[in-house]
Amino acid sequence: MTADAGPVTLGSERLIASGALRGQRVGVVCNPASVNGAFGHVVDRLAAVEGVTLAAIFGPQHGFRADLQDNMIESPHARDPRRQVPIHSLYSETREPTAEMLRDVDVLLVDLQDVGTRVYTFAYTMANCLRAAARHGVPVIVCDRPNPIGGERVEGPVLDEAFASFVGQFPIPLRHGLTIAELARLFNDHFAIGAPLDVVQMEGWRREMRYDETGLPWVMPSPNLPTLDSALAYPGMVLLEGTNLSEGRGTTRPFELCGAPWIDGEALAAALNDAGLPGVHFRPVAFEPTFQKHAGQRCGGCQLHVVDRTAFRPIETAIALVQAFRRLDPARFAWRNPPYEYETEKMPIDILYGSDALRRFVEEDTPVDAIAGTWQPALDRFLEIRSRVLLY
Repeated sequence: MTADAGPVTLGSERLIASGALRGQRVGVVCNPASVNGAFGHVVDRLAAVEGVTLAAIFGPQHGFRADLQDNMIESPHARDPRRQVPIHSLYSETREPTAEMLRDVDVLLVDLQDVGTRVYTFAYTMANCLRAAARHGVPVIVCDRPNPIGGERVEGPVLDEAFASFVGQFPIPLRHGLTIAELARLFNDHFAIGAPLDVVQMEGWRREMRYDETGLPWVMPSPNLPTLDSALAYPGMVLLEGTNLSEGRGTTRPFELCGAPWIDGEALAAALNDAGLPGVHFRPVAFEPTFQKHAGQRCGGCQLHVVDRTAFRPIETAIALVQAFRRLDPARFAWRNPPYEYETEKMPIDILYGSDALRRFVEEDTPVDAIAGTWQPALDRFLEIRSRVLLY
């Protein structure tokens, strides 16, 4: 058994064991979830390898230590006092490594835990690293990690490129069913970034696996995805960020809890359970967010309990939720106004959904199955492209 202590051996373990980095000055794009099965962090594992120089650390959104909340445009460039190397923020005044940041780097290593959803900035930080690498001639190695919600299911709307942003740079679906190394191949080859790229596959991972079947420890990839349950709900529930409804930020169960101060949670849960959405049960709750939307106010709402992972359709579920909230109190339901992330003009819901269609669908009370039917032509095209980059 490897240091991963489970059926899955991570790409970073295979790379370090290979000795291929000896003699190299390595820059690492990582955060607290960049650990192996024994909780050894990638920067410490690299620093312990004879002949390898840890040259720089690059942090994605939330920072290298993941101590910063979402949508904070931060610039905490710093120096790591323990390892005595610079820490560069790639969610700051720059989102792409500069020539100066790469000056002492022979190879850029990406070891980030993606969560299988288009609107997750780590994948685009990786894409920006590929762009910088292509520009400056620095090789990139992407160490593969599991897609925690499984690599079989592909769901949701494909991004309309007119609505591209830092939470959606390429026309892919909300739930893409790819690992981070497969995304790297897609971005670099099909979308023609053209960086000098190598990927290191996992061993033992199968596409049907969820994260708790890998034998690897769950470390929060970002502050508001504390559990695998929150990650399972995230591809759909992230859409609530584009509304005035709480998506559970400021609670211990973000993306599982949702609500608003004017909502009767029992009426909401009853309506949703009566709808017969597959694989999920809605339990009425009351909660008080400690920060962000409705902070300090009692919210009525519900908690999503995924009771059948295979049947559960997170995106259709979230759309049904938004429609139920709007039906209960159409006068108080509202779409969130800009700004969102780095975007100051486009409506947040349009950025998240990937077009302005969802607003029209909800306002016209279009049935969820009819909405889902509009996705299929673009999904069929994506599935053909996706087949060319699969590693497993």
